[in-house]
Parts: sequence; C-alpha cells; structure tokens
Amino acid sequence: MISILENTDTIKIEKEISRLRDETGNTISGRVLTLVMLAESGHSRLAMEAAQAASHEHPCRIIIHIAKDRDAENRLDAQIEVGGEAGASELIVLRGWGRAAEPTESLISGLLLPDSPIVAWWPHSVPEAPAETSIGRIAQRRITDSARAYDPMTVLSQLSKTYQDGDTDLAWIRLTLWRIQLAAILDQIPYSPTQKVTVSGSSKSPSVVLLGAWLGYKLEAEVHLSTTNLERGLYRVELEREDGKIVIDRPDWNIAKLSYPGAPDQQIALPVRTLAECLAEELRRLDPDEVYGEVLTKALHSGNIVVDLNNNEDVTEGVNCTEVFDA
Repeated sequence: MISILENTDTIKIEKEISRLRDETGNTISGRVLTLVMLAESGHSRLAMEAAQAASHEHPCRIIIHIAKDRDAENRLDAQIEVGGEAGASELIVLRGWGRAAEPTESLISGLLLPDSPIVAWWPHSVPEAPAETSIGRIAQRRITDSARAYDPMTVLSQLSKTYQDGDTDLAWIRLTLWRIQLAAILDQIPYSPTQKVTVSGSSKSPSVVLLGAWLGYKLEAEVHLSTTNLERGLYRVELEREDGKIVIDRPDWNIAKLSYPGAPDQQIALPVRTLAECLAEELRRLDPDEVYGEVLTKALHSGNIVVDLNNNEDVTEGVNCTEVFDA
C-alpha cells in the first residue's frame, strides 16, 4: 500500500505509517534495523531497488532522502510504502527542498525505529568524512561506494584519513569472492614466498586498488596494478612465487580460470555480484570491519604499490566485459 504526502513533516509521516500498518496488518516487531539512504535526485531508482531486495534478508525500515533545490522554499514531500513491493520493509522516500534538502539527524530522527541499529548508505557520492556527517554520527554502520568517484586512489586516500570504526565501502565487499578463492588456494598449496602481486582491471575501479593493497600487505610483496581505460572492471590476479605462478583470470561475468603449480588448470565460479547482494552482505554484520580498516589505513600507505596504465591491452572479441565498478 502506497501513500503520498505533500508539504508534510515527520509527525504526519509517522502517523500515516501507523495508519497503513494497521490497515495492512504489518508490524514493526520483525524489523531489525533502519537503513538511511542518502541519494541524489534522478539517480535513486537502482539503489532503491537494491535496498528493497536486501530487505528480504534483513527486514528493515528504509528511509531514502533525495535532495532537491536547496535554494527553494522549505518543503518536504513523502512517499510511504508498506507491504506489497516493499516486501519485508517499510519504505519512506523523502524529497526535500530548502532546509529539508539537507539530510540531518533532526530531519529523520522522528522516523527511526526505536532501539534498533542505524545504517547510513551513500549510493552515489562519497563524503570526505562519513562519520562526521549529521547522519553518520548516529549510525552504527556507514556504507560508501568509492566506485562512484572519478579517481579511486584519491577518494580511497581521503577515506583512509577520516576512517572510523563502522566505516565500510562497497568496493571492498565486491571483493569477497575473490578473497575467498585466493585464501583457499594459498591455504591448500605448500607455502612459497610471494615475490610480486599483479592485479589487472580498470583504472577507475577502487576494487583493483583495495585487492592489490590487501594482497601486498598480507604477503609482504611488491604490488603492480595493471590498469586500463577499457571498461573491464577487475578481471585478473597473478601471484609470482618462487615455485611458480598462481593466476585467477576472469574474462567474463561468471567463470574464471585458476592456474597454480602442480595442478591442471580448472574453472571456478566467480560471478560478478549485484548491488543488492553486496548491500545484503554489508547488513549481515554491524560490527567494525577490521580487515577493511587495516587495508585502508595501513596497506594503502605501505609504499609498495606501483600503477601501470596499459592503454594497448587487447580485449578478446565478443567478451562481455564487466562495468568498471564491478568486481
């Protein structure tokens, strides 16, 4: 059931939510958190759909704030959805003009679920200091997406300076399957020192930078980021060891080839994950991501990362390449 309120306030919105909940028979007892999404006008649809999909695994109240004209007269419109396509969530879309165009604690505090965690998500922009924003200060978890920035190295460097426990980034979560595969292989085969790590992918992909930094830091090896301006995302990792090379090469969306010393080449499942899958993983744990914090604040500044821009790299004809923010 959907209700639209124009030129309203949070008290009227909360009353309307209660009315809709009574009519549909929904309760808030199963809601486990409040997800506050700080979206940009004209770009919120995909993020909204991802949040609704993730809510099937994590029933929650979703508050989406969309900033309109900050110079206009003060006004707040709301769209409320309970049940139906909202799935296991309650969806509140706030569109603000004037002072209401600024997402602040005072604007949304009356809509937060009582005694439940708050997760803040910036799906489009990356604030310089997420934990110091008005919403970030009250959130237990703060999710950014550095893949939306033009220069991943610059934005990651800025995030490392302002990092606080509870900060995380979807570019890191997109690496989960890669990290699992690499850790499994290194545990499976006999130890041999790693001399060089090469991670290949788009020059616009922060996931390439984060994976290289993590591997170099953990393996105590020099890291080369073989980047290209082509829209390929992350597609290859190579570990040069004394006993040979470990290579994971994924030219397409789902299947990668794994090669390592003493074993025949094999195919492994390594699918590109959807935005909803990445967001759902983030919502499974609300404690600090200590590994991400270590990579961001220590590994990125280890001084052993070399960036090689390869403009002449060929792409196999007919290969369905990933988008630059995919991993």
